[in-house]
Amino acid sequence: MPTGIVRHGDPESFLRRAKPWLMRTEAENNLVLGLALRASTADEIYVATAEQDGAVVGCALRTPPHMLLLTRMPPAAVPALAVDVAACYDTLPAVHGPPAAAREFALHWSAWHDCAMRDGMEQRIYVLTRVRQPRNPPPGSLRFATSDDLGLVASWMACFGDEVRHDVGASQAQVAARIAARDLALWCDDQPRTLAGYAGRTPNGVRIGYVYTPPEWRGRGYASACVAALSERALREGAQFCCLYTDLSNPVSNAIYMRIGYEPVCDAIDIHFETTRK
Repeated sequence: MPTGIVRHGDPESFLRRAKPWLMRTEAENNLVLGLALRASTADEIYVATAEQDGAVVGCALRTPPHMLLLTRMPPAAVPALAVDVAACYDTLPAVHGPPAAAREFALHWSAWHDCAMRDGMEQRIYVLTRVRQPRNPPPGSLRFATSDDLGLVASWMACFGDEVRHDVGASQAQVAARIAARDLALWCDDQPRTLAGYAGRTPNGVRIGYVYTPPEWRGRGYASACVAALSERALREGAQFCCLYTDLSNPVSNAIYMRIGYEPVCDAIDIHFETTRK
């Protein structure tokens, strides 16, 4: 049978259909799974499953104004998905997902909407189930950020967003909410040196993100120590695994994470759309 697209009216119906399939590769699907679990209503969310012979073979999710997120899916599913997404949105800023699926979607979207496309960040998803502590840890210790850290943490979140070229939610209100939820932590050596946090959760895992060290403090092991300590805390608190994304163009960060126990799972890419051709 041909592959079809089923658009779901709300996150709950999407998860009833898609969650068993998403959970087969939970770390790989952490973004779609985590966002669907966090969404409470159907307002401003697009969720769809690609289906073949009565089985789910892929998923898509969007929370405007952000990019469209894809999982792995058969190439044959992509044209129908592009048609269904176009029924909801005239434009998209970008698509994110496994390189094969993201590129196939981008080709269809670009051709049908007469817009240019360009590659964004190429990323790798890593997973960790046991922390290897850094051999020569720097001085200091991990602590969760408090309301007293709001100004500093908000500025570091903004700097992190600039470096990764993503809107990470760095407003004072957004950062204050994350601090209140104990989602943001600092490695402190007399004073804060590195930021990291819990960027998302799935049923068995936690995504580590927002890893930022100001340039003047880089190269001293603070980021390694901070991520290792925060990952260890997440595992102690019940997570079966931690996962994170890296920029493949940054070999230093990729090496840092592998040294503390993160292992590669798969790659992903952002592909951006320009509304008019030059």
